[in-house]
Amino acid sequence: MRHPTLARMIASSAGSAAAEMAMVAPIFVVLMFGAVELGNYFLSEHVVVKAVRDGARYASRLNFSNYPCASASTGNVPGGSVVTDVGNVARNQLVSGGSPRLVGWTDTTTITVSYDCVTTNSGADYSGLYKGMTLAPTVNVSATVPYNSLFNNLGFTSTNLSLRARSQAAVMGL
Repeated sequence: MRHPTLARMIASSAGSAAAEMAMVAPIFVVLMFGAVELGNYFLSEHVVVKAVRDGARYASRLNFSNYPCASASTGNVPGGSVVTDVGNVARNQLVSGGSPRLVGWTDTTTITVSYDCVTTNSGADYSGLYKGMTLAPTVNVSATVPYNSLFNNLGFTSTNLSLRARSQAAVMGL
Protein backbone atom coordinates (compact mmCIF):
# COMPACT_ATOMS: atom_id res chain seq x y z
CA MET A 1 0.00 0.00 0.00
CA ARG A 2 1.27 3.38 -1.02
CA HIS A 3 1.24 6.22 1.37
CA PRO A 4 0.21 9.51 -0.36
CA THR A 5 2.01 11.75 2.16
CA LEU A 6 5.32 9.94 1.74
CA ALA A 7 5.06 10.08 -2.04
CA ARG A 8 4.40 13.83 -1.93
CA MET A 9 7.41 14.39 0.34
CA ILE A 10 9.74 12.44 -1.96
CA ALA A 11 8.54 14.31 -5.04
CA SER A 12 8.72 17.73 -3.35
CA SER A 13 11.69 20.04 -4.06
CA ALA A 14 10.87 22.64 -1.40
CA GLY A 15 13.98 21.99 0.74
CA SER A 16 16.52 21.63 -2.06
CA ALA A 17 17.69 25.25 -1.82
CA ALA A 18 18.40 24.86 1.89
CA ALA A 19 20.31 21.63 1.28
CA GLU A 20 22.40 23.26 -1.47
CA MET A 21 23.13 26.24 0.75
CA ALA A 22 24.24 23.92 3.55
CA MET A 23 26.68 22.26 1.17
CA VAL A 24 28.09 25.50 -0.33
CA ALA A 25 28.22 27.67 2.83
CA PRO A 26 31.47 26.18 4.22
CA ILE A 27 33.24 26.89 0.93
CA PHE A 28 32.06 30.51 1.00
CA VAL A 29 33.16 30.91 4.61
CA VAL A 30 36.64 29.53 3.85
CA LEU A 31 36.98 31.81 0.82
CA MET A 32 35.85 34.84 2.82
CA PHE A 33 38.23 34.25 5.75
CA GLY A 34 41.04 33.34 3.36
CA ALA A 35 40.61 36.63 1.52
CA VAL A 36 40.66 38.56 4.80
CA GLU A 37 43.81 36.71 5.96
CA LEU A 38 45.53 37.33 2.63
CA GLY A 39 44.68 41.02 2.86
CA ASN A 40 46.11 41.13 6.39
CA TYR A 41 49.31 39.45 5.19
CA PHE A 42 49.81 41.98 2.38
CA LEU A 43 49.04 44.90 4.72
CA SER A 44 51.57 43.60 7.26
CA GLU A 45 54.17 43.14 4.52
CA HIS A 46 53.58 46.71 3.34
CA VAL A 47 54.00 48.01 6.90
CA VAL A 48 57.35 46.20 7.29
CA VAL A 49 58.63 47.47 3.92
CA LYS A 50 57.65 51.04 4.83
CA ALA A 51 59.21 50.67 8.29
CA VAL A 52 62.54 49.50 6.88
CA ARG A 53 62.50 52.32 4.33
CA ASP A 54 61.88 54.87 7.11
CA GLY A 55 64.72 53.36 9.16
CA ALA A 56 67.13 53.58 6.22
CA ARG A 57 66.08 57.16 5.52
CA TYR A 58 66.69 58.10 9.17
CA ALA A 59 70.07 56.30 9.22
CA SER A 60 71.17 58.05 6.04
CA ARG A 61 70.72 61.43 7.70
CA LEU A 62 73.07 60.61 10.59
CA ASN A 63 76.63 61.91 10.71
CA PHE A 64 79.33 60.34 8.51
CA SER A 65 81.31 59.49 11.67
CA ASN A 66 78.81 56.69 12.40
CA TYR A 67 79.96 54.88 9.25
CA PRO A 68 83.79 54.65 9.29
CA CYS A 69 84.98 53.94 5.77
CA ALA A 70 88.71 53.19 5.93
CA SER A 71 88.53 50.76 3.02
CA ALA A 72 85.97 49.46 0.54
CA SER A 73 84.24 47.09 2.90
CA THR A 74 81.01 46.07 4.53
CA GLY A 75 80.36 46.15 8.24
CA ASN A 76 77.86 46.47 10.99
CA VAL A 77 77.29 49.94 12.33
CA PRO A 78 79.43 50.42 15.45
CA GLY A 79 77.87 51.78 18.59
CA GLY A 80 74.62 50.69 20.14
CA SER A 81 72.78 54.01 20.06
CA VAL A 82 72.69 54.27 16.26
CA VAL A 83 71.41 50.71 15.86
CA THR A 84 68.88 51.22 18.67
CA ASP A 85 67.65 54.54 17.28
CA VAL A 86 67.32 53.21 13.72
CA GLY A 87 65.52 50.12 15.05
CA ASN A 88 63.13 52.26 17.07
CA VAL A 89 62.37 54.48 14.07
CA ALA A 90 61.68 51.42 11.94
CA ARG A 91 59.61 49.58 14.56
CA ASN A 92 57.87 52.47 16.38
CA GLN A 93 58.20 55.46 14.00
CA LEU A 94 59.92 57.33 16.85
CA VAL A 95 63.50 57.42 18.15
CA SER A 96 62.22 56.71 21.65
CA GLY A 97 58.83 55.63 22.89
CA GLY A 98 55.85 54.90 20.71
CA SER A 99 54.08 51.65 20.03
CA PRO A 100 55.01 49.01 17.44
CA ARG A 101 53.62 49.42 13.93
CA LEU A 102 52.54 45.76 13.93
CA VAL A 103 50.98 43.75 16.73
CA GLY A 104 53.62 41.44 18.14
CA TRP A 105 56.64 43.31 16.70
CA THR A 106 58.26 43.83 20.07
CA ASP A 107 61.71 42.39 19.44
CA THR A 108 64.24 45.00 18.33
CA THR A 109 66.75 42.29 17.34
CA THR A 110 64.63 41.61 14.23
CA ILE A 111 66.21 44.72 12.67
CA THR A 112 69.77 44.74 11.30
CA VAL A 113 71.70 47.89 10.43
CA SER A 114 74.88 47.63 8.35
CA TYR A 115 76.78 49.78 5.89
CA ASP A 116 78.83 49.46 2.73
CA CYS A 117 81.74 51.65 1.73
CA VAL A 118 81.50 52.22 -1.99
CA THR A 119 84.55 53.41 -3.92
CA THR A 120 83.79 56.68 -5.69
CA ASN A 121 85.02 57.36 -9.18
CA SER A 122 88.37 59.01 -8.55
CA GLY A 123 88.31 60.71 -11.97
CA ALA A 124 85.04 62.48 -11.26
CA ASP A 125 84.94 65.90 -9.64
CA TYR A 126 82.55 65.48 -6.71
CA SER A 127 81.15 68.47 -4.92
CA GLY A 128 78.89 68.98 -1.94
CA LEU A 129 78.79 66.27 0.71
CA TYR A 130 81.06 63.84 -1.12
CA LYS A 131 83.79 66.33 -2.11
CA GLY A 132 87.25 64.92 -1.42
CA MET A 133 85.89 61.51 -0.39
CA THR A 134 87.25 58.35 -1.98
CA LEU A 135 84.74 56.12 -0.17
CA ALA A 136 81.06 56.90 0.22
CA PRO A 137 78.99 54.99 2.79
CA THR A 138 75.57 53.51 2.08
CA VAL A 139 73.44 52.21 4.93
CA ASN A 140 71.43 48.98 4.78
CA VAL A 141 68.47 48.30 7.05
CA SER A 142 66.75 44.93 7.02
CA ALA A 143 64.08 43.28 9.14
CA THR A 144 62.70 39.79 9.59
CA VAL A 145 59.43 40.00 11.48
CA PRO A 146 57.30 36.99 12.45
CA TYR A 147 53.87 37.18 10.82
CA ASN A 148 50.97 37.55 13.26
CA SER A 149 47.94 35.81 11.74
CA LEU A 150 44.40 37.00 12.35
CA PHE A 151 43.53 33.46 13.38
CA ASN A 152 46.10 33.14 16.18
CA ASN A 153 43.33 33.72 18.72
CA LEU A 154 41.37 30.81 17.24
CA GLY A 155 44.22 28.37 17.73
CA PHE A 156 45.55 28.38 14.16
CA THR A 157 49.02 29.57 15.06
CA SER A 158 51.89 29.40 12.65
CA THR A 159 55.37 30.60 13.49
CA ASN A 160 56.73 29.56 10.11
CA LEU A 161 55.81 32.75 8.25
CA SER A 162 58.10 35.76 8.41
CA LEU A 163 57.89 39.15 6.76
CA ARG A 164 61.24 40.25 5.31
CA ALA A 165 62.26 43.62 3.95
CA ARG A 166 65.50 45.42 3.10
CA SER A 167 66.27 48.99 2.15
CA GLN A 168 69.45 50.85 1.25
CA ALA A 169 70.18 54.57 1.26
CA ALA A 170 73.20 56.72 0.56
CA VAL A 171 74.52 58.43 3.72
CA MET A 172 74.03 62.17 3.42
CA GLY A 173 75.14 63.15 6.91
CA LEU A 174 73.97 66.12 8.89
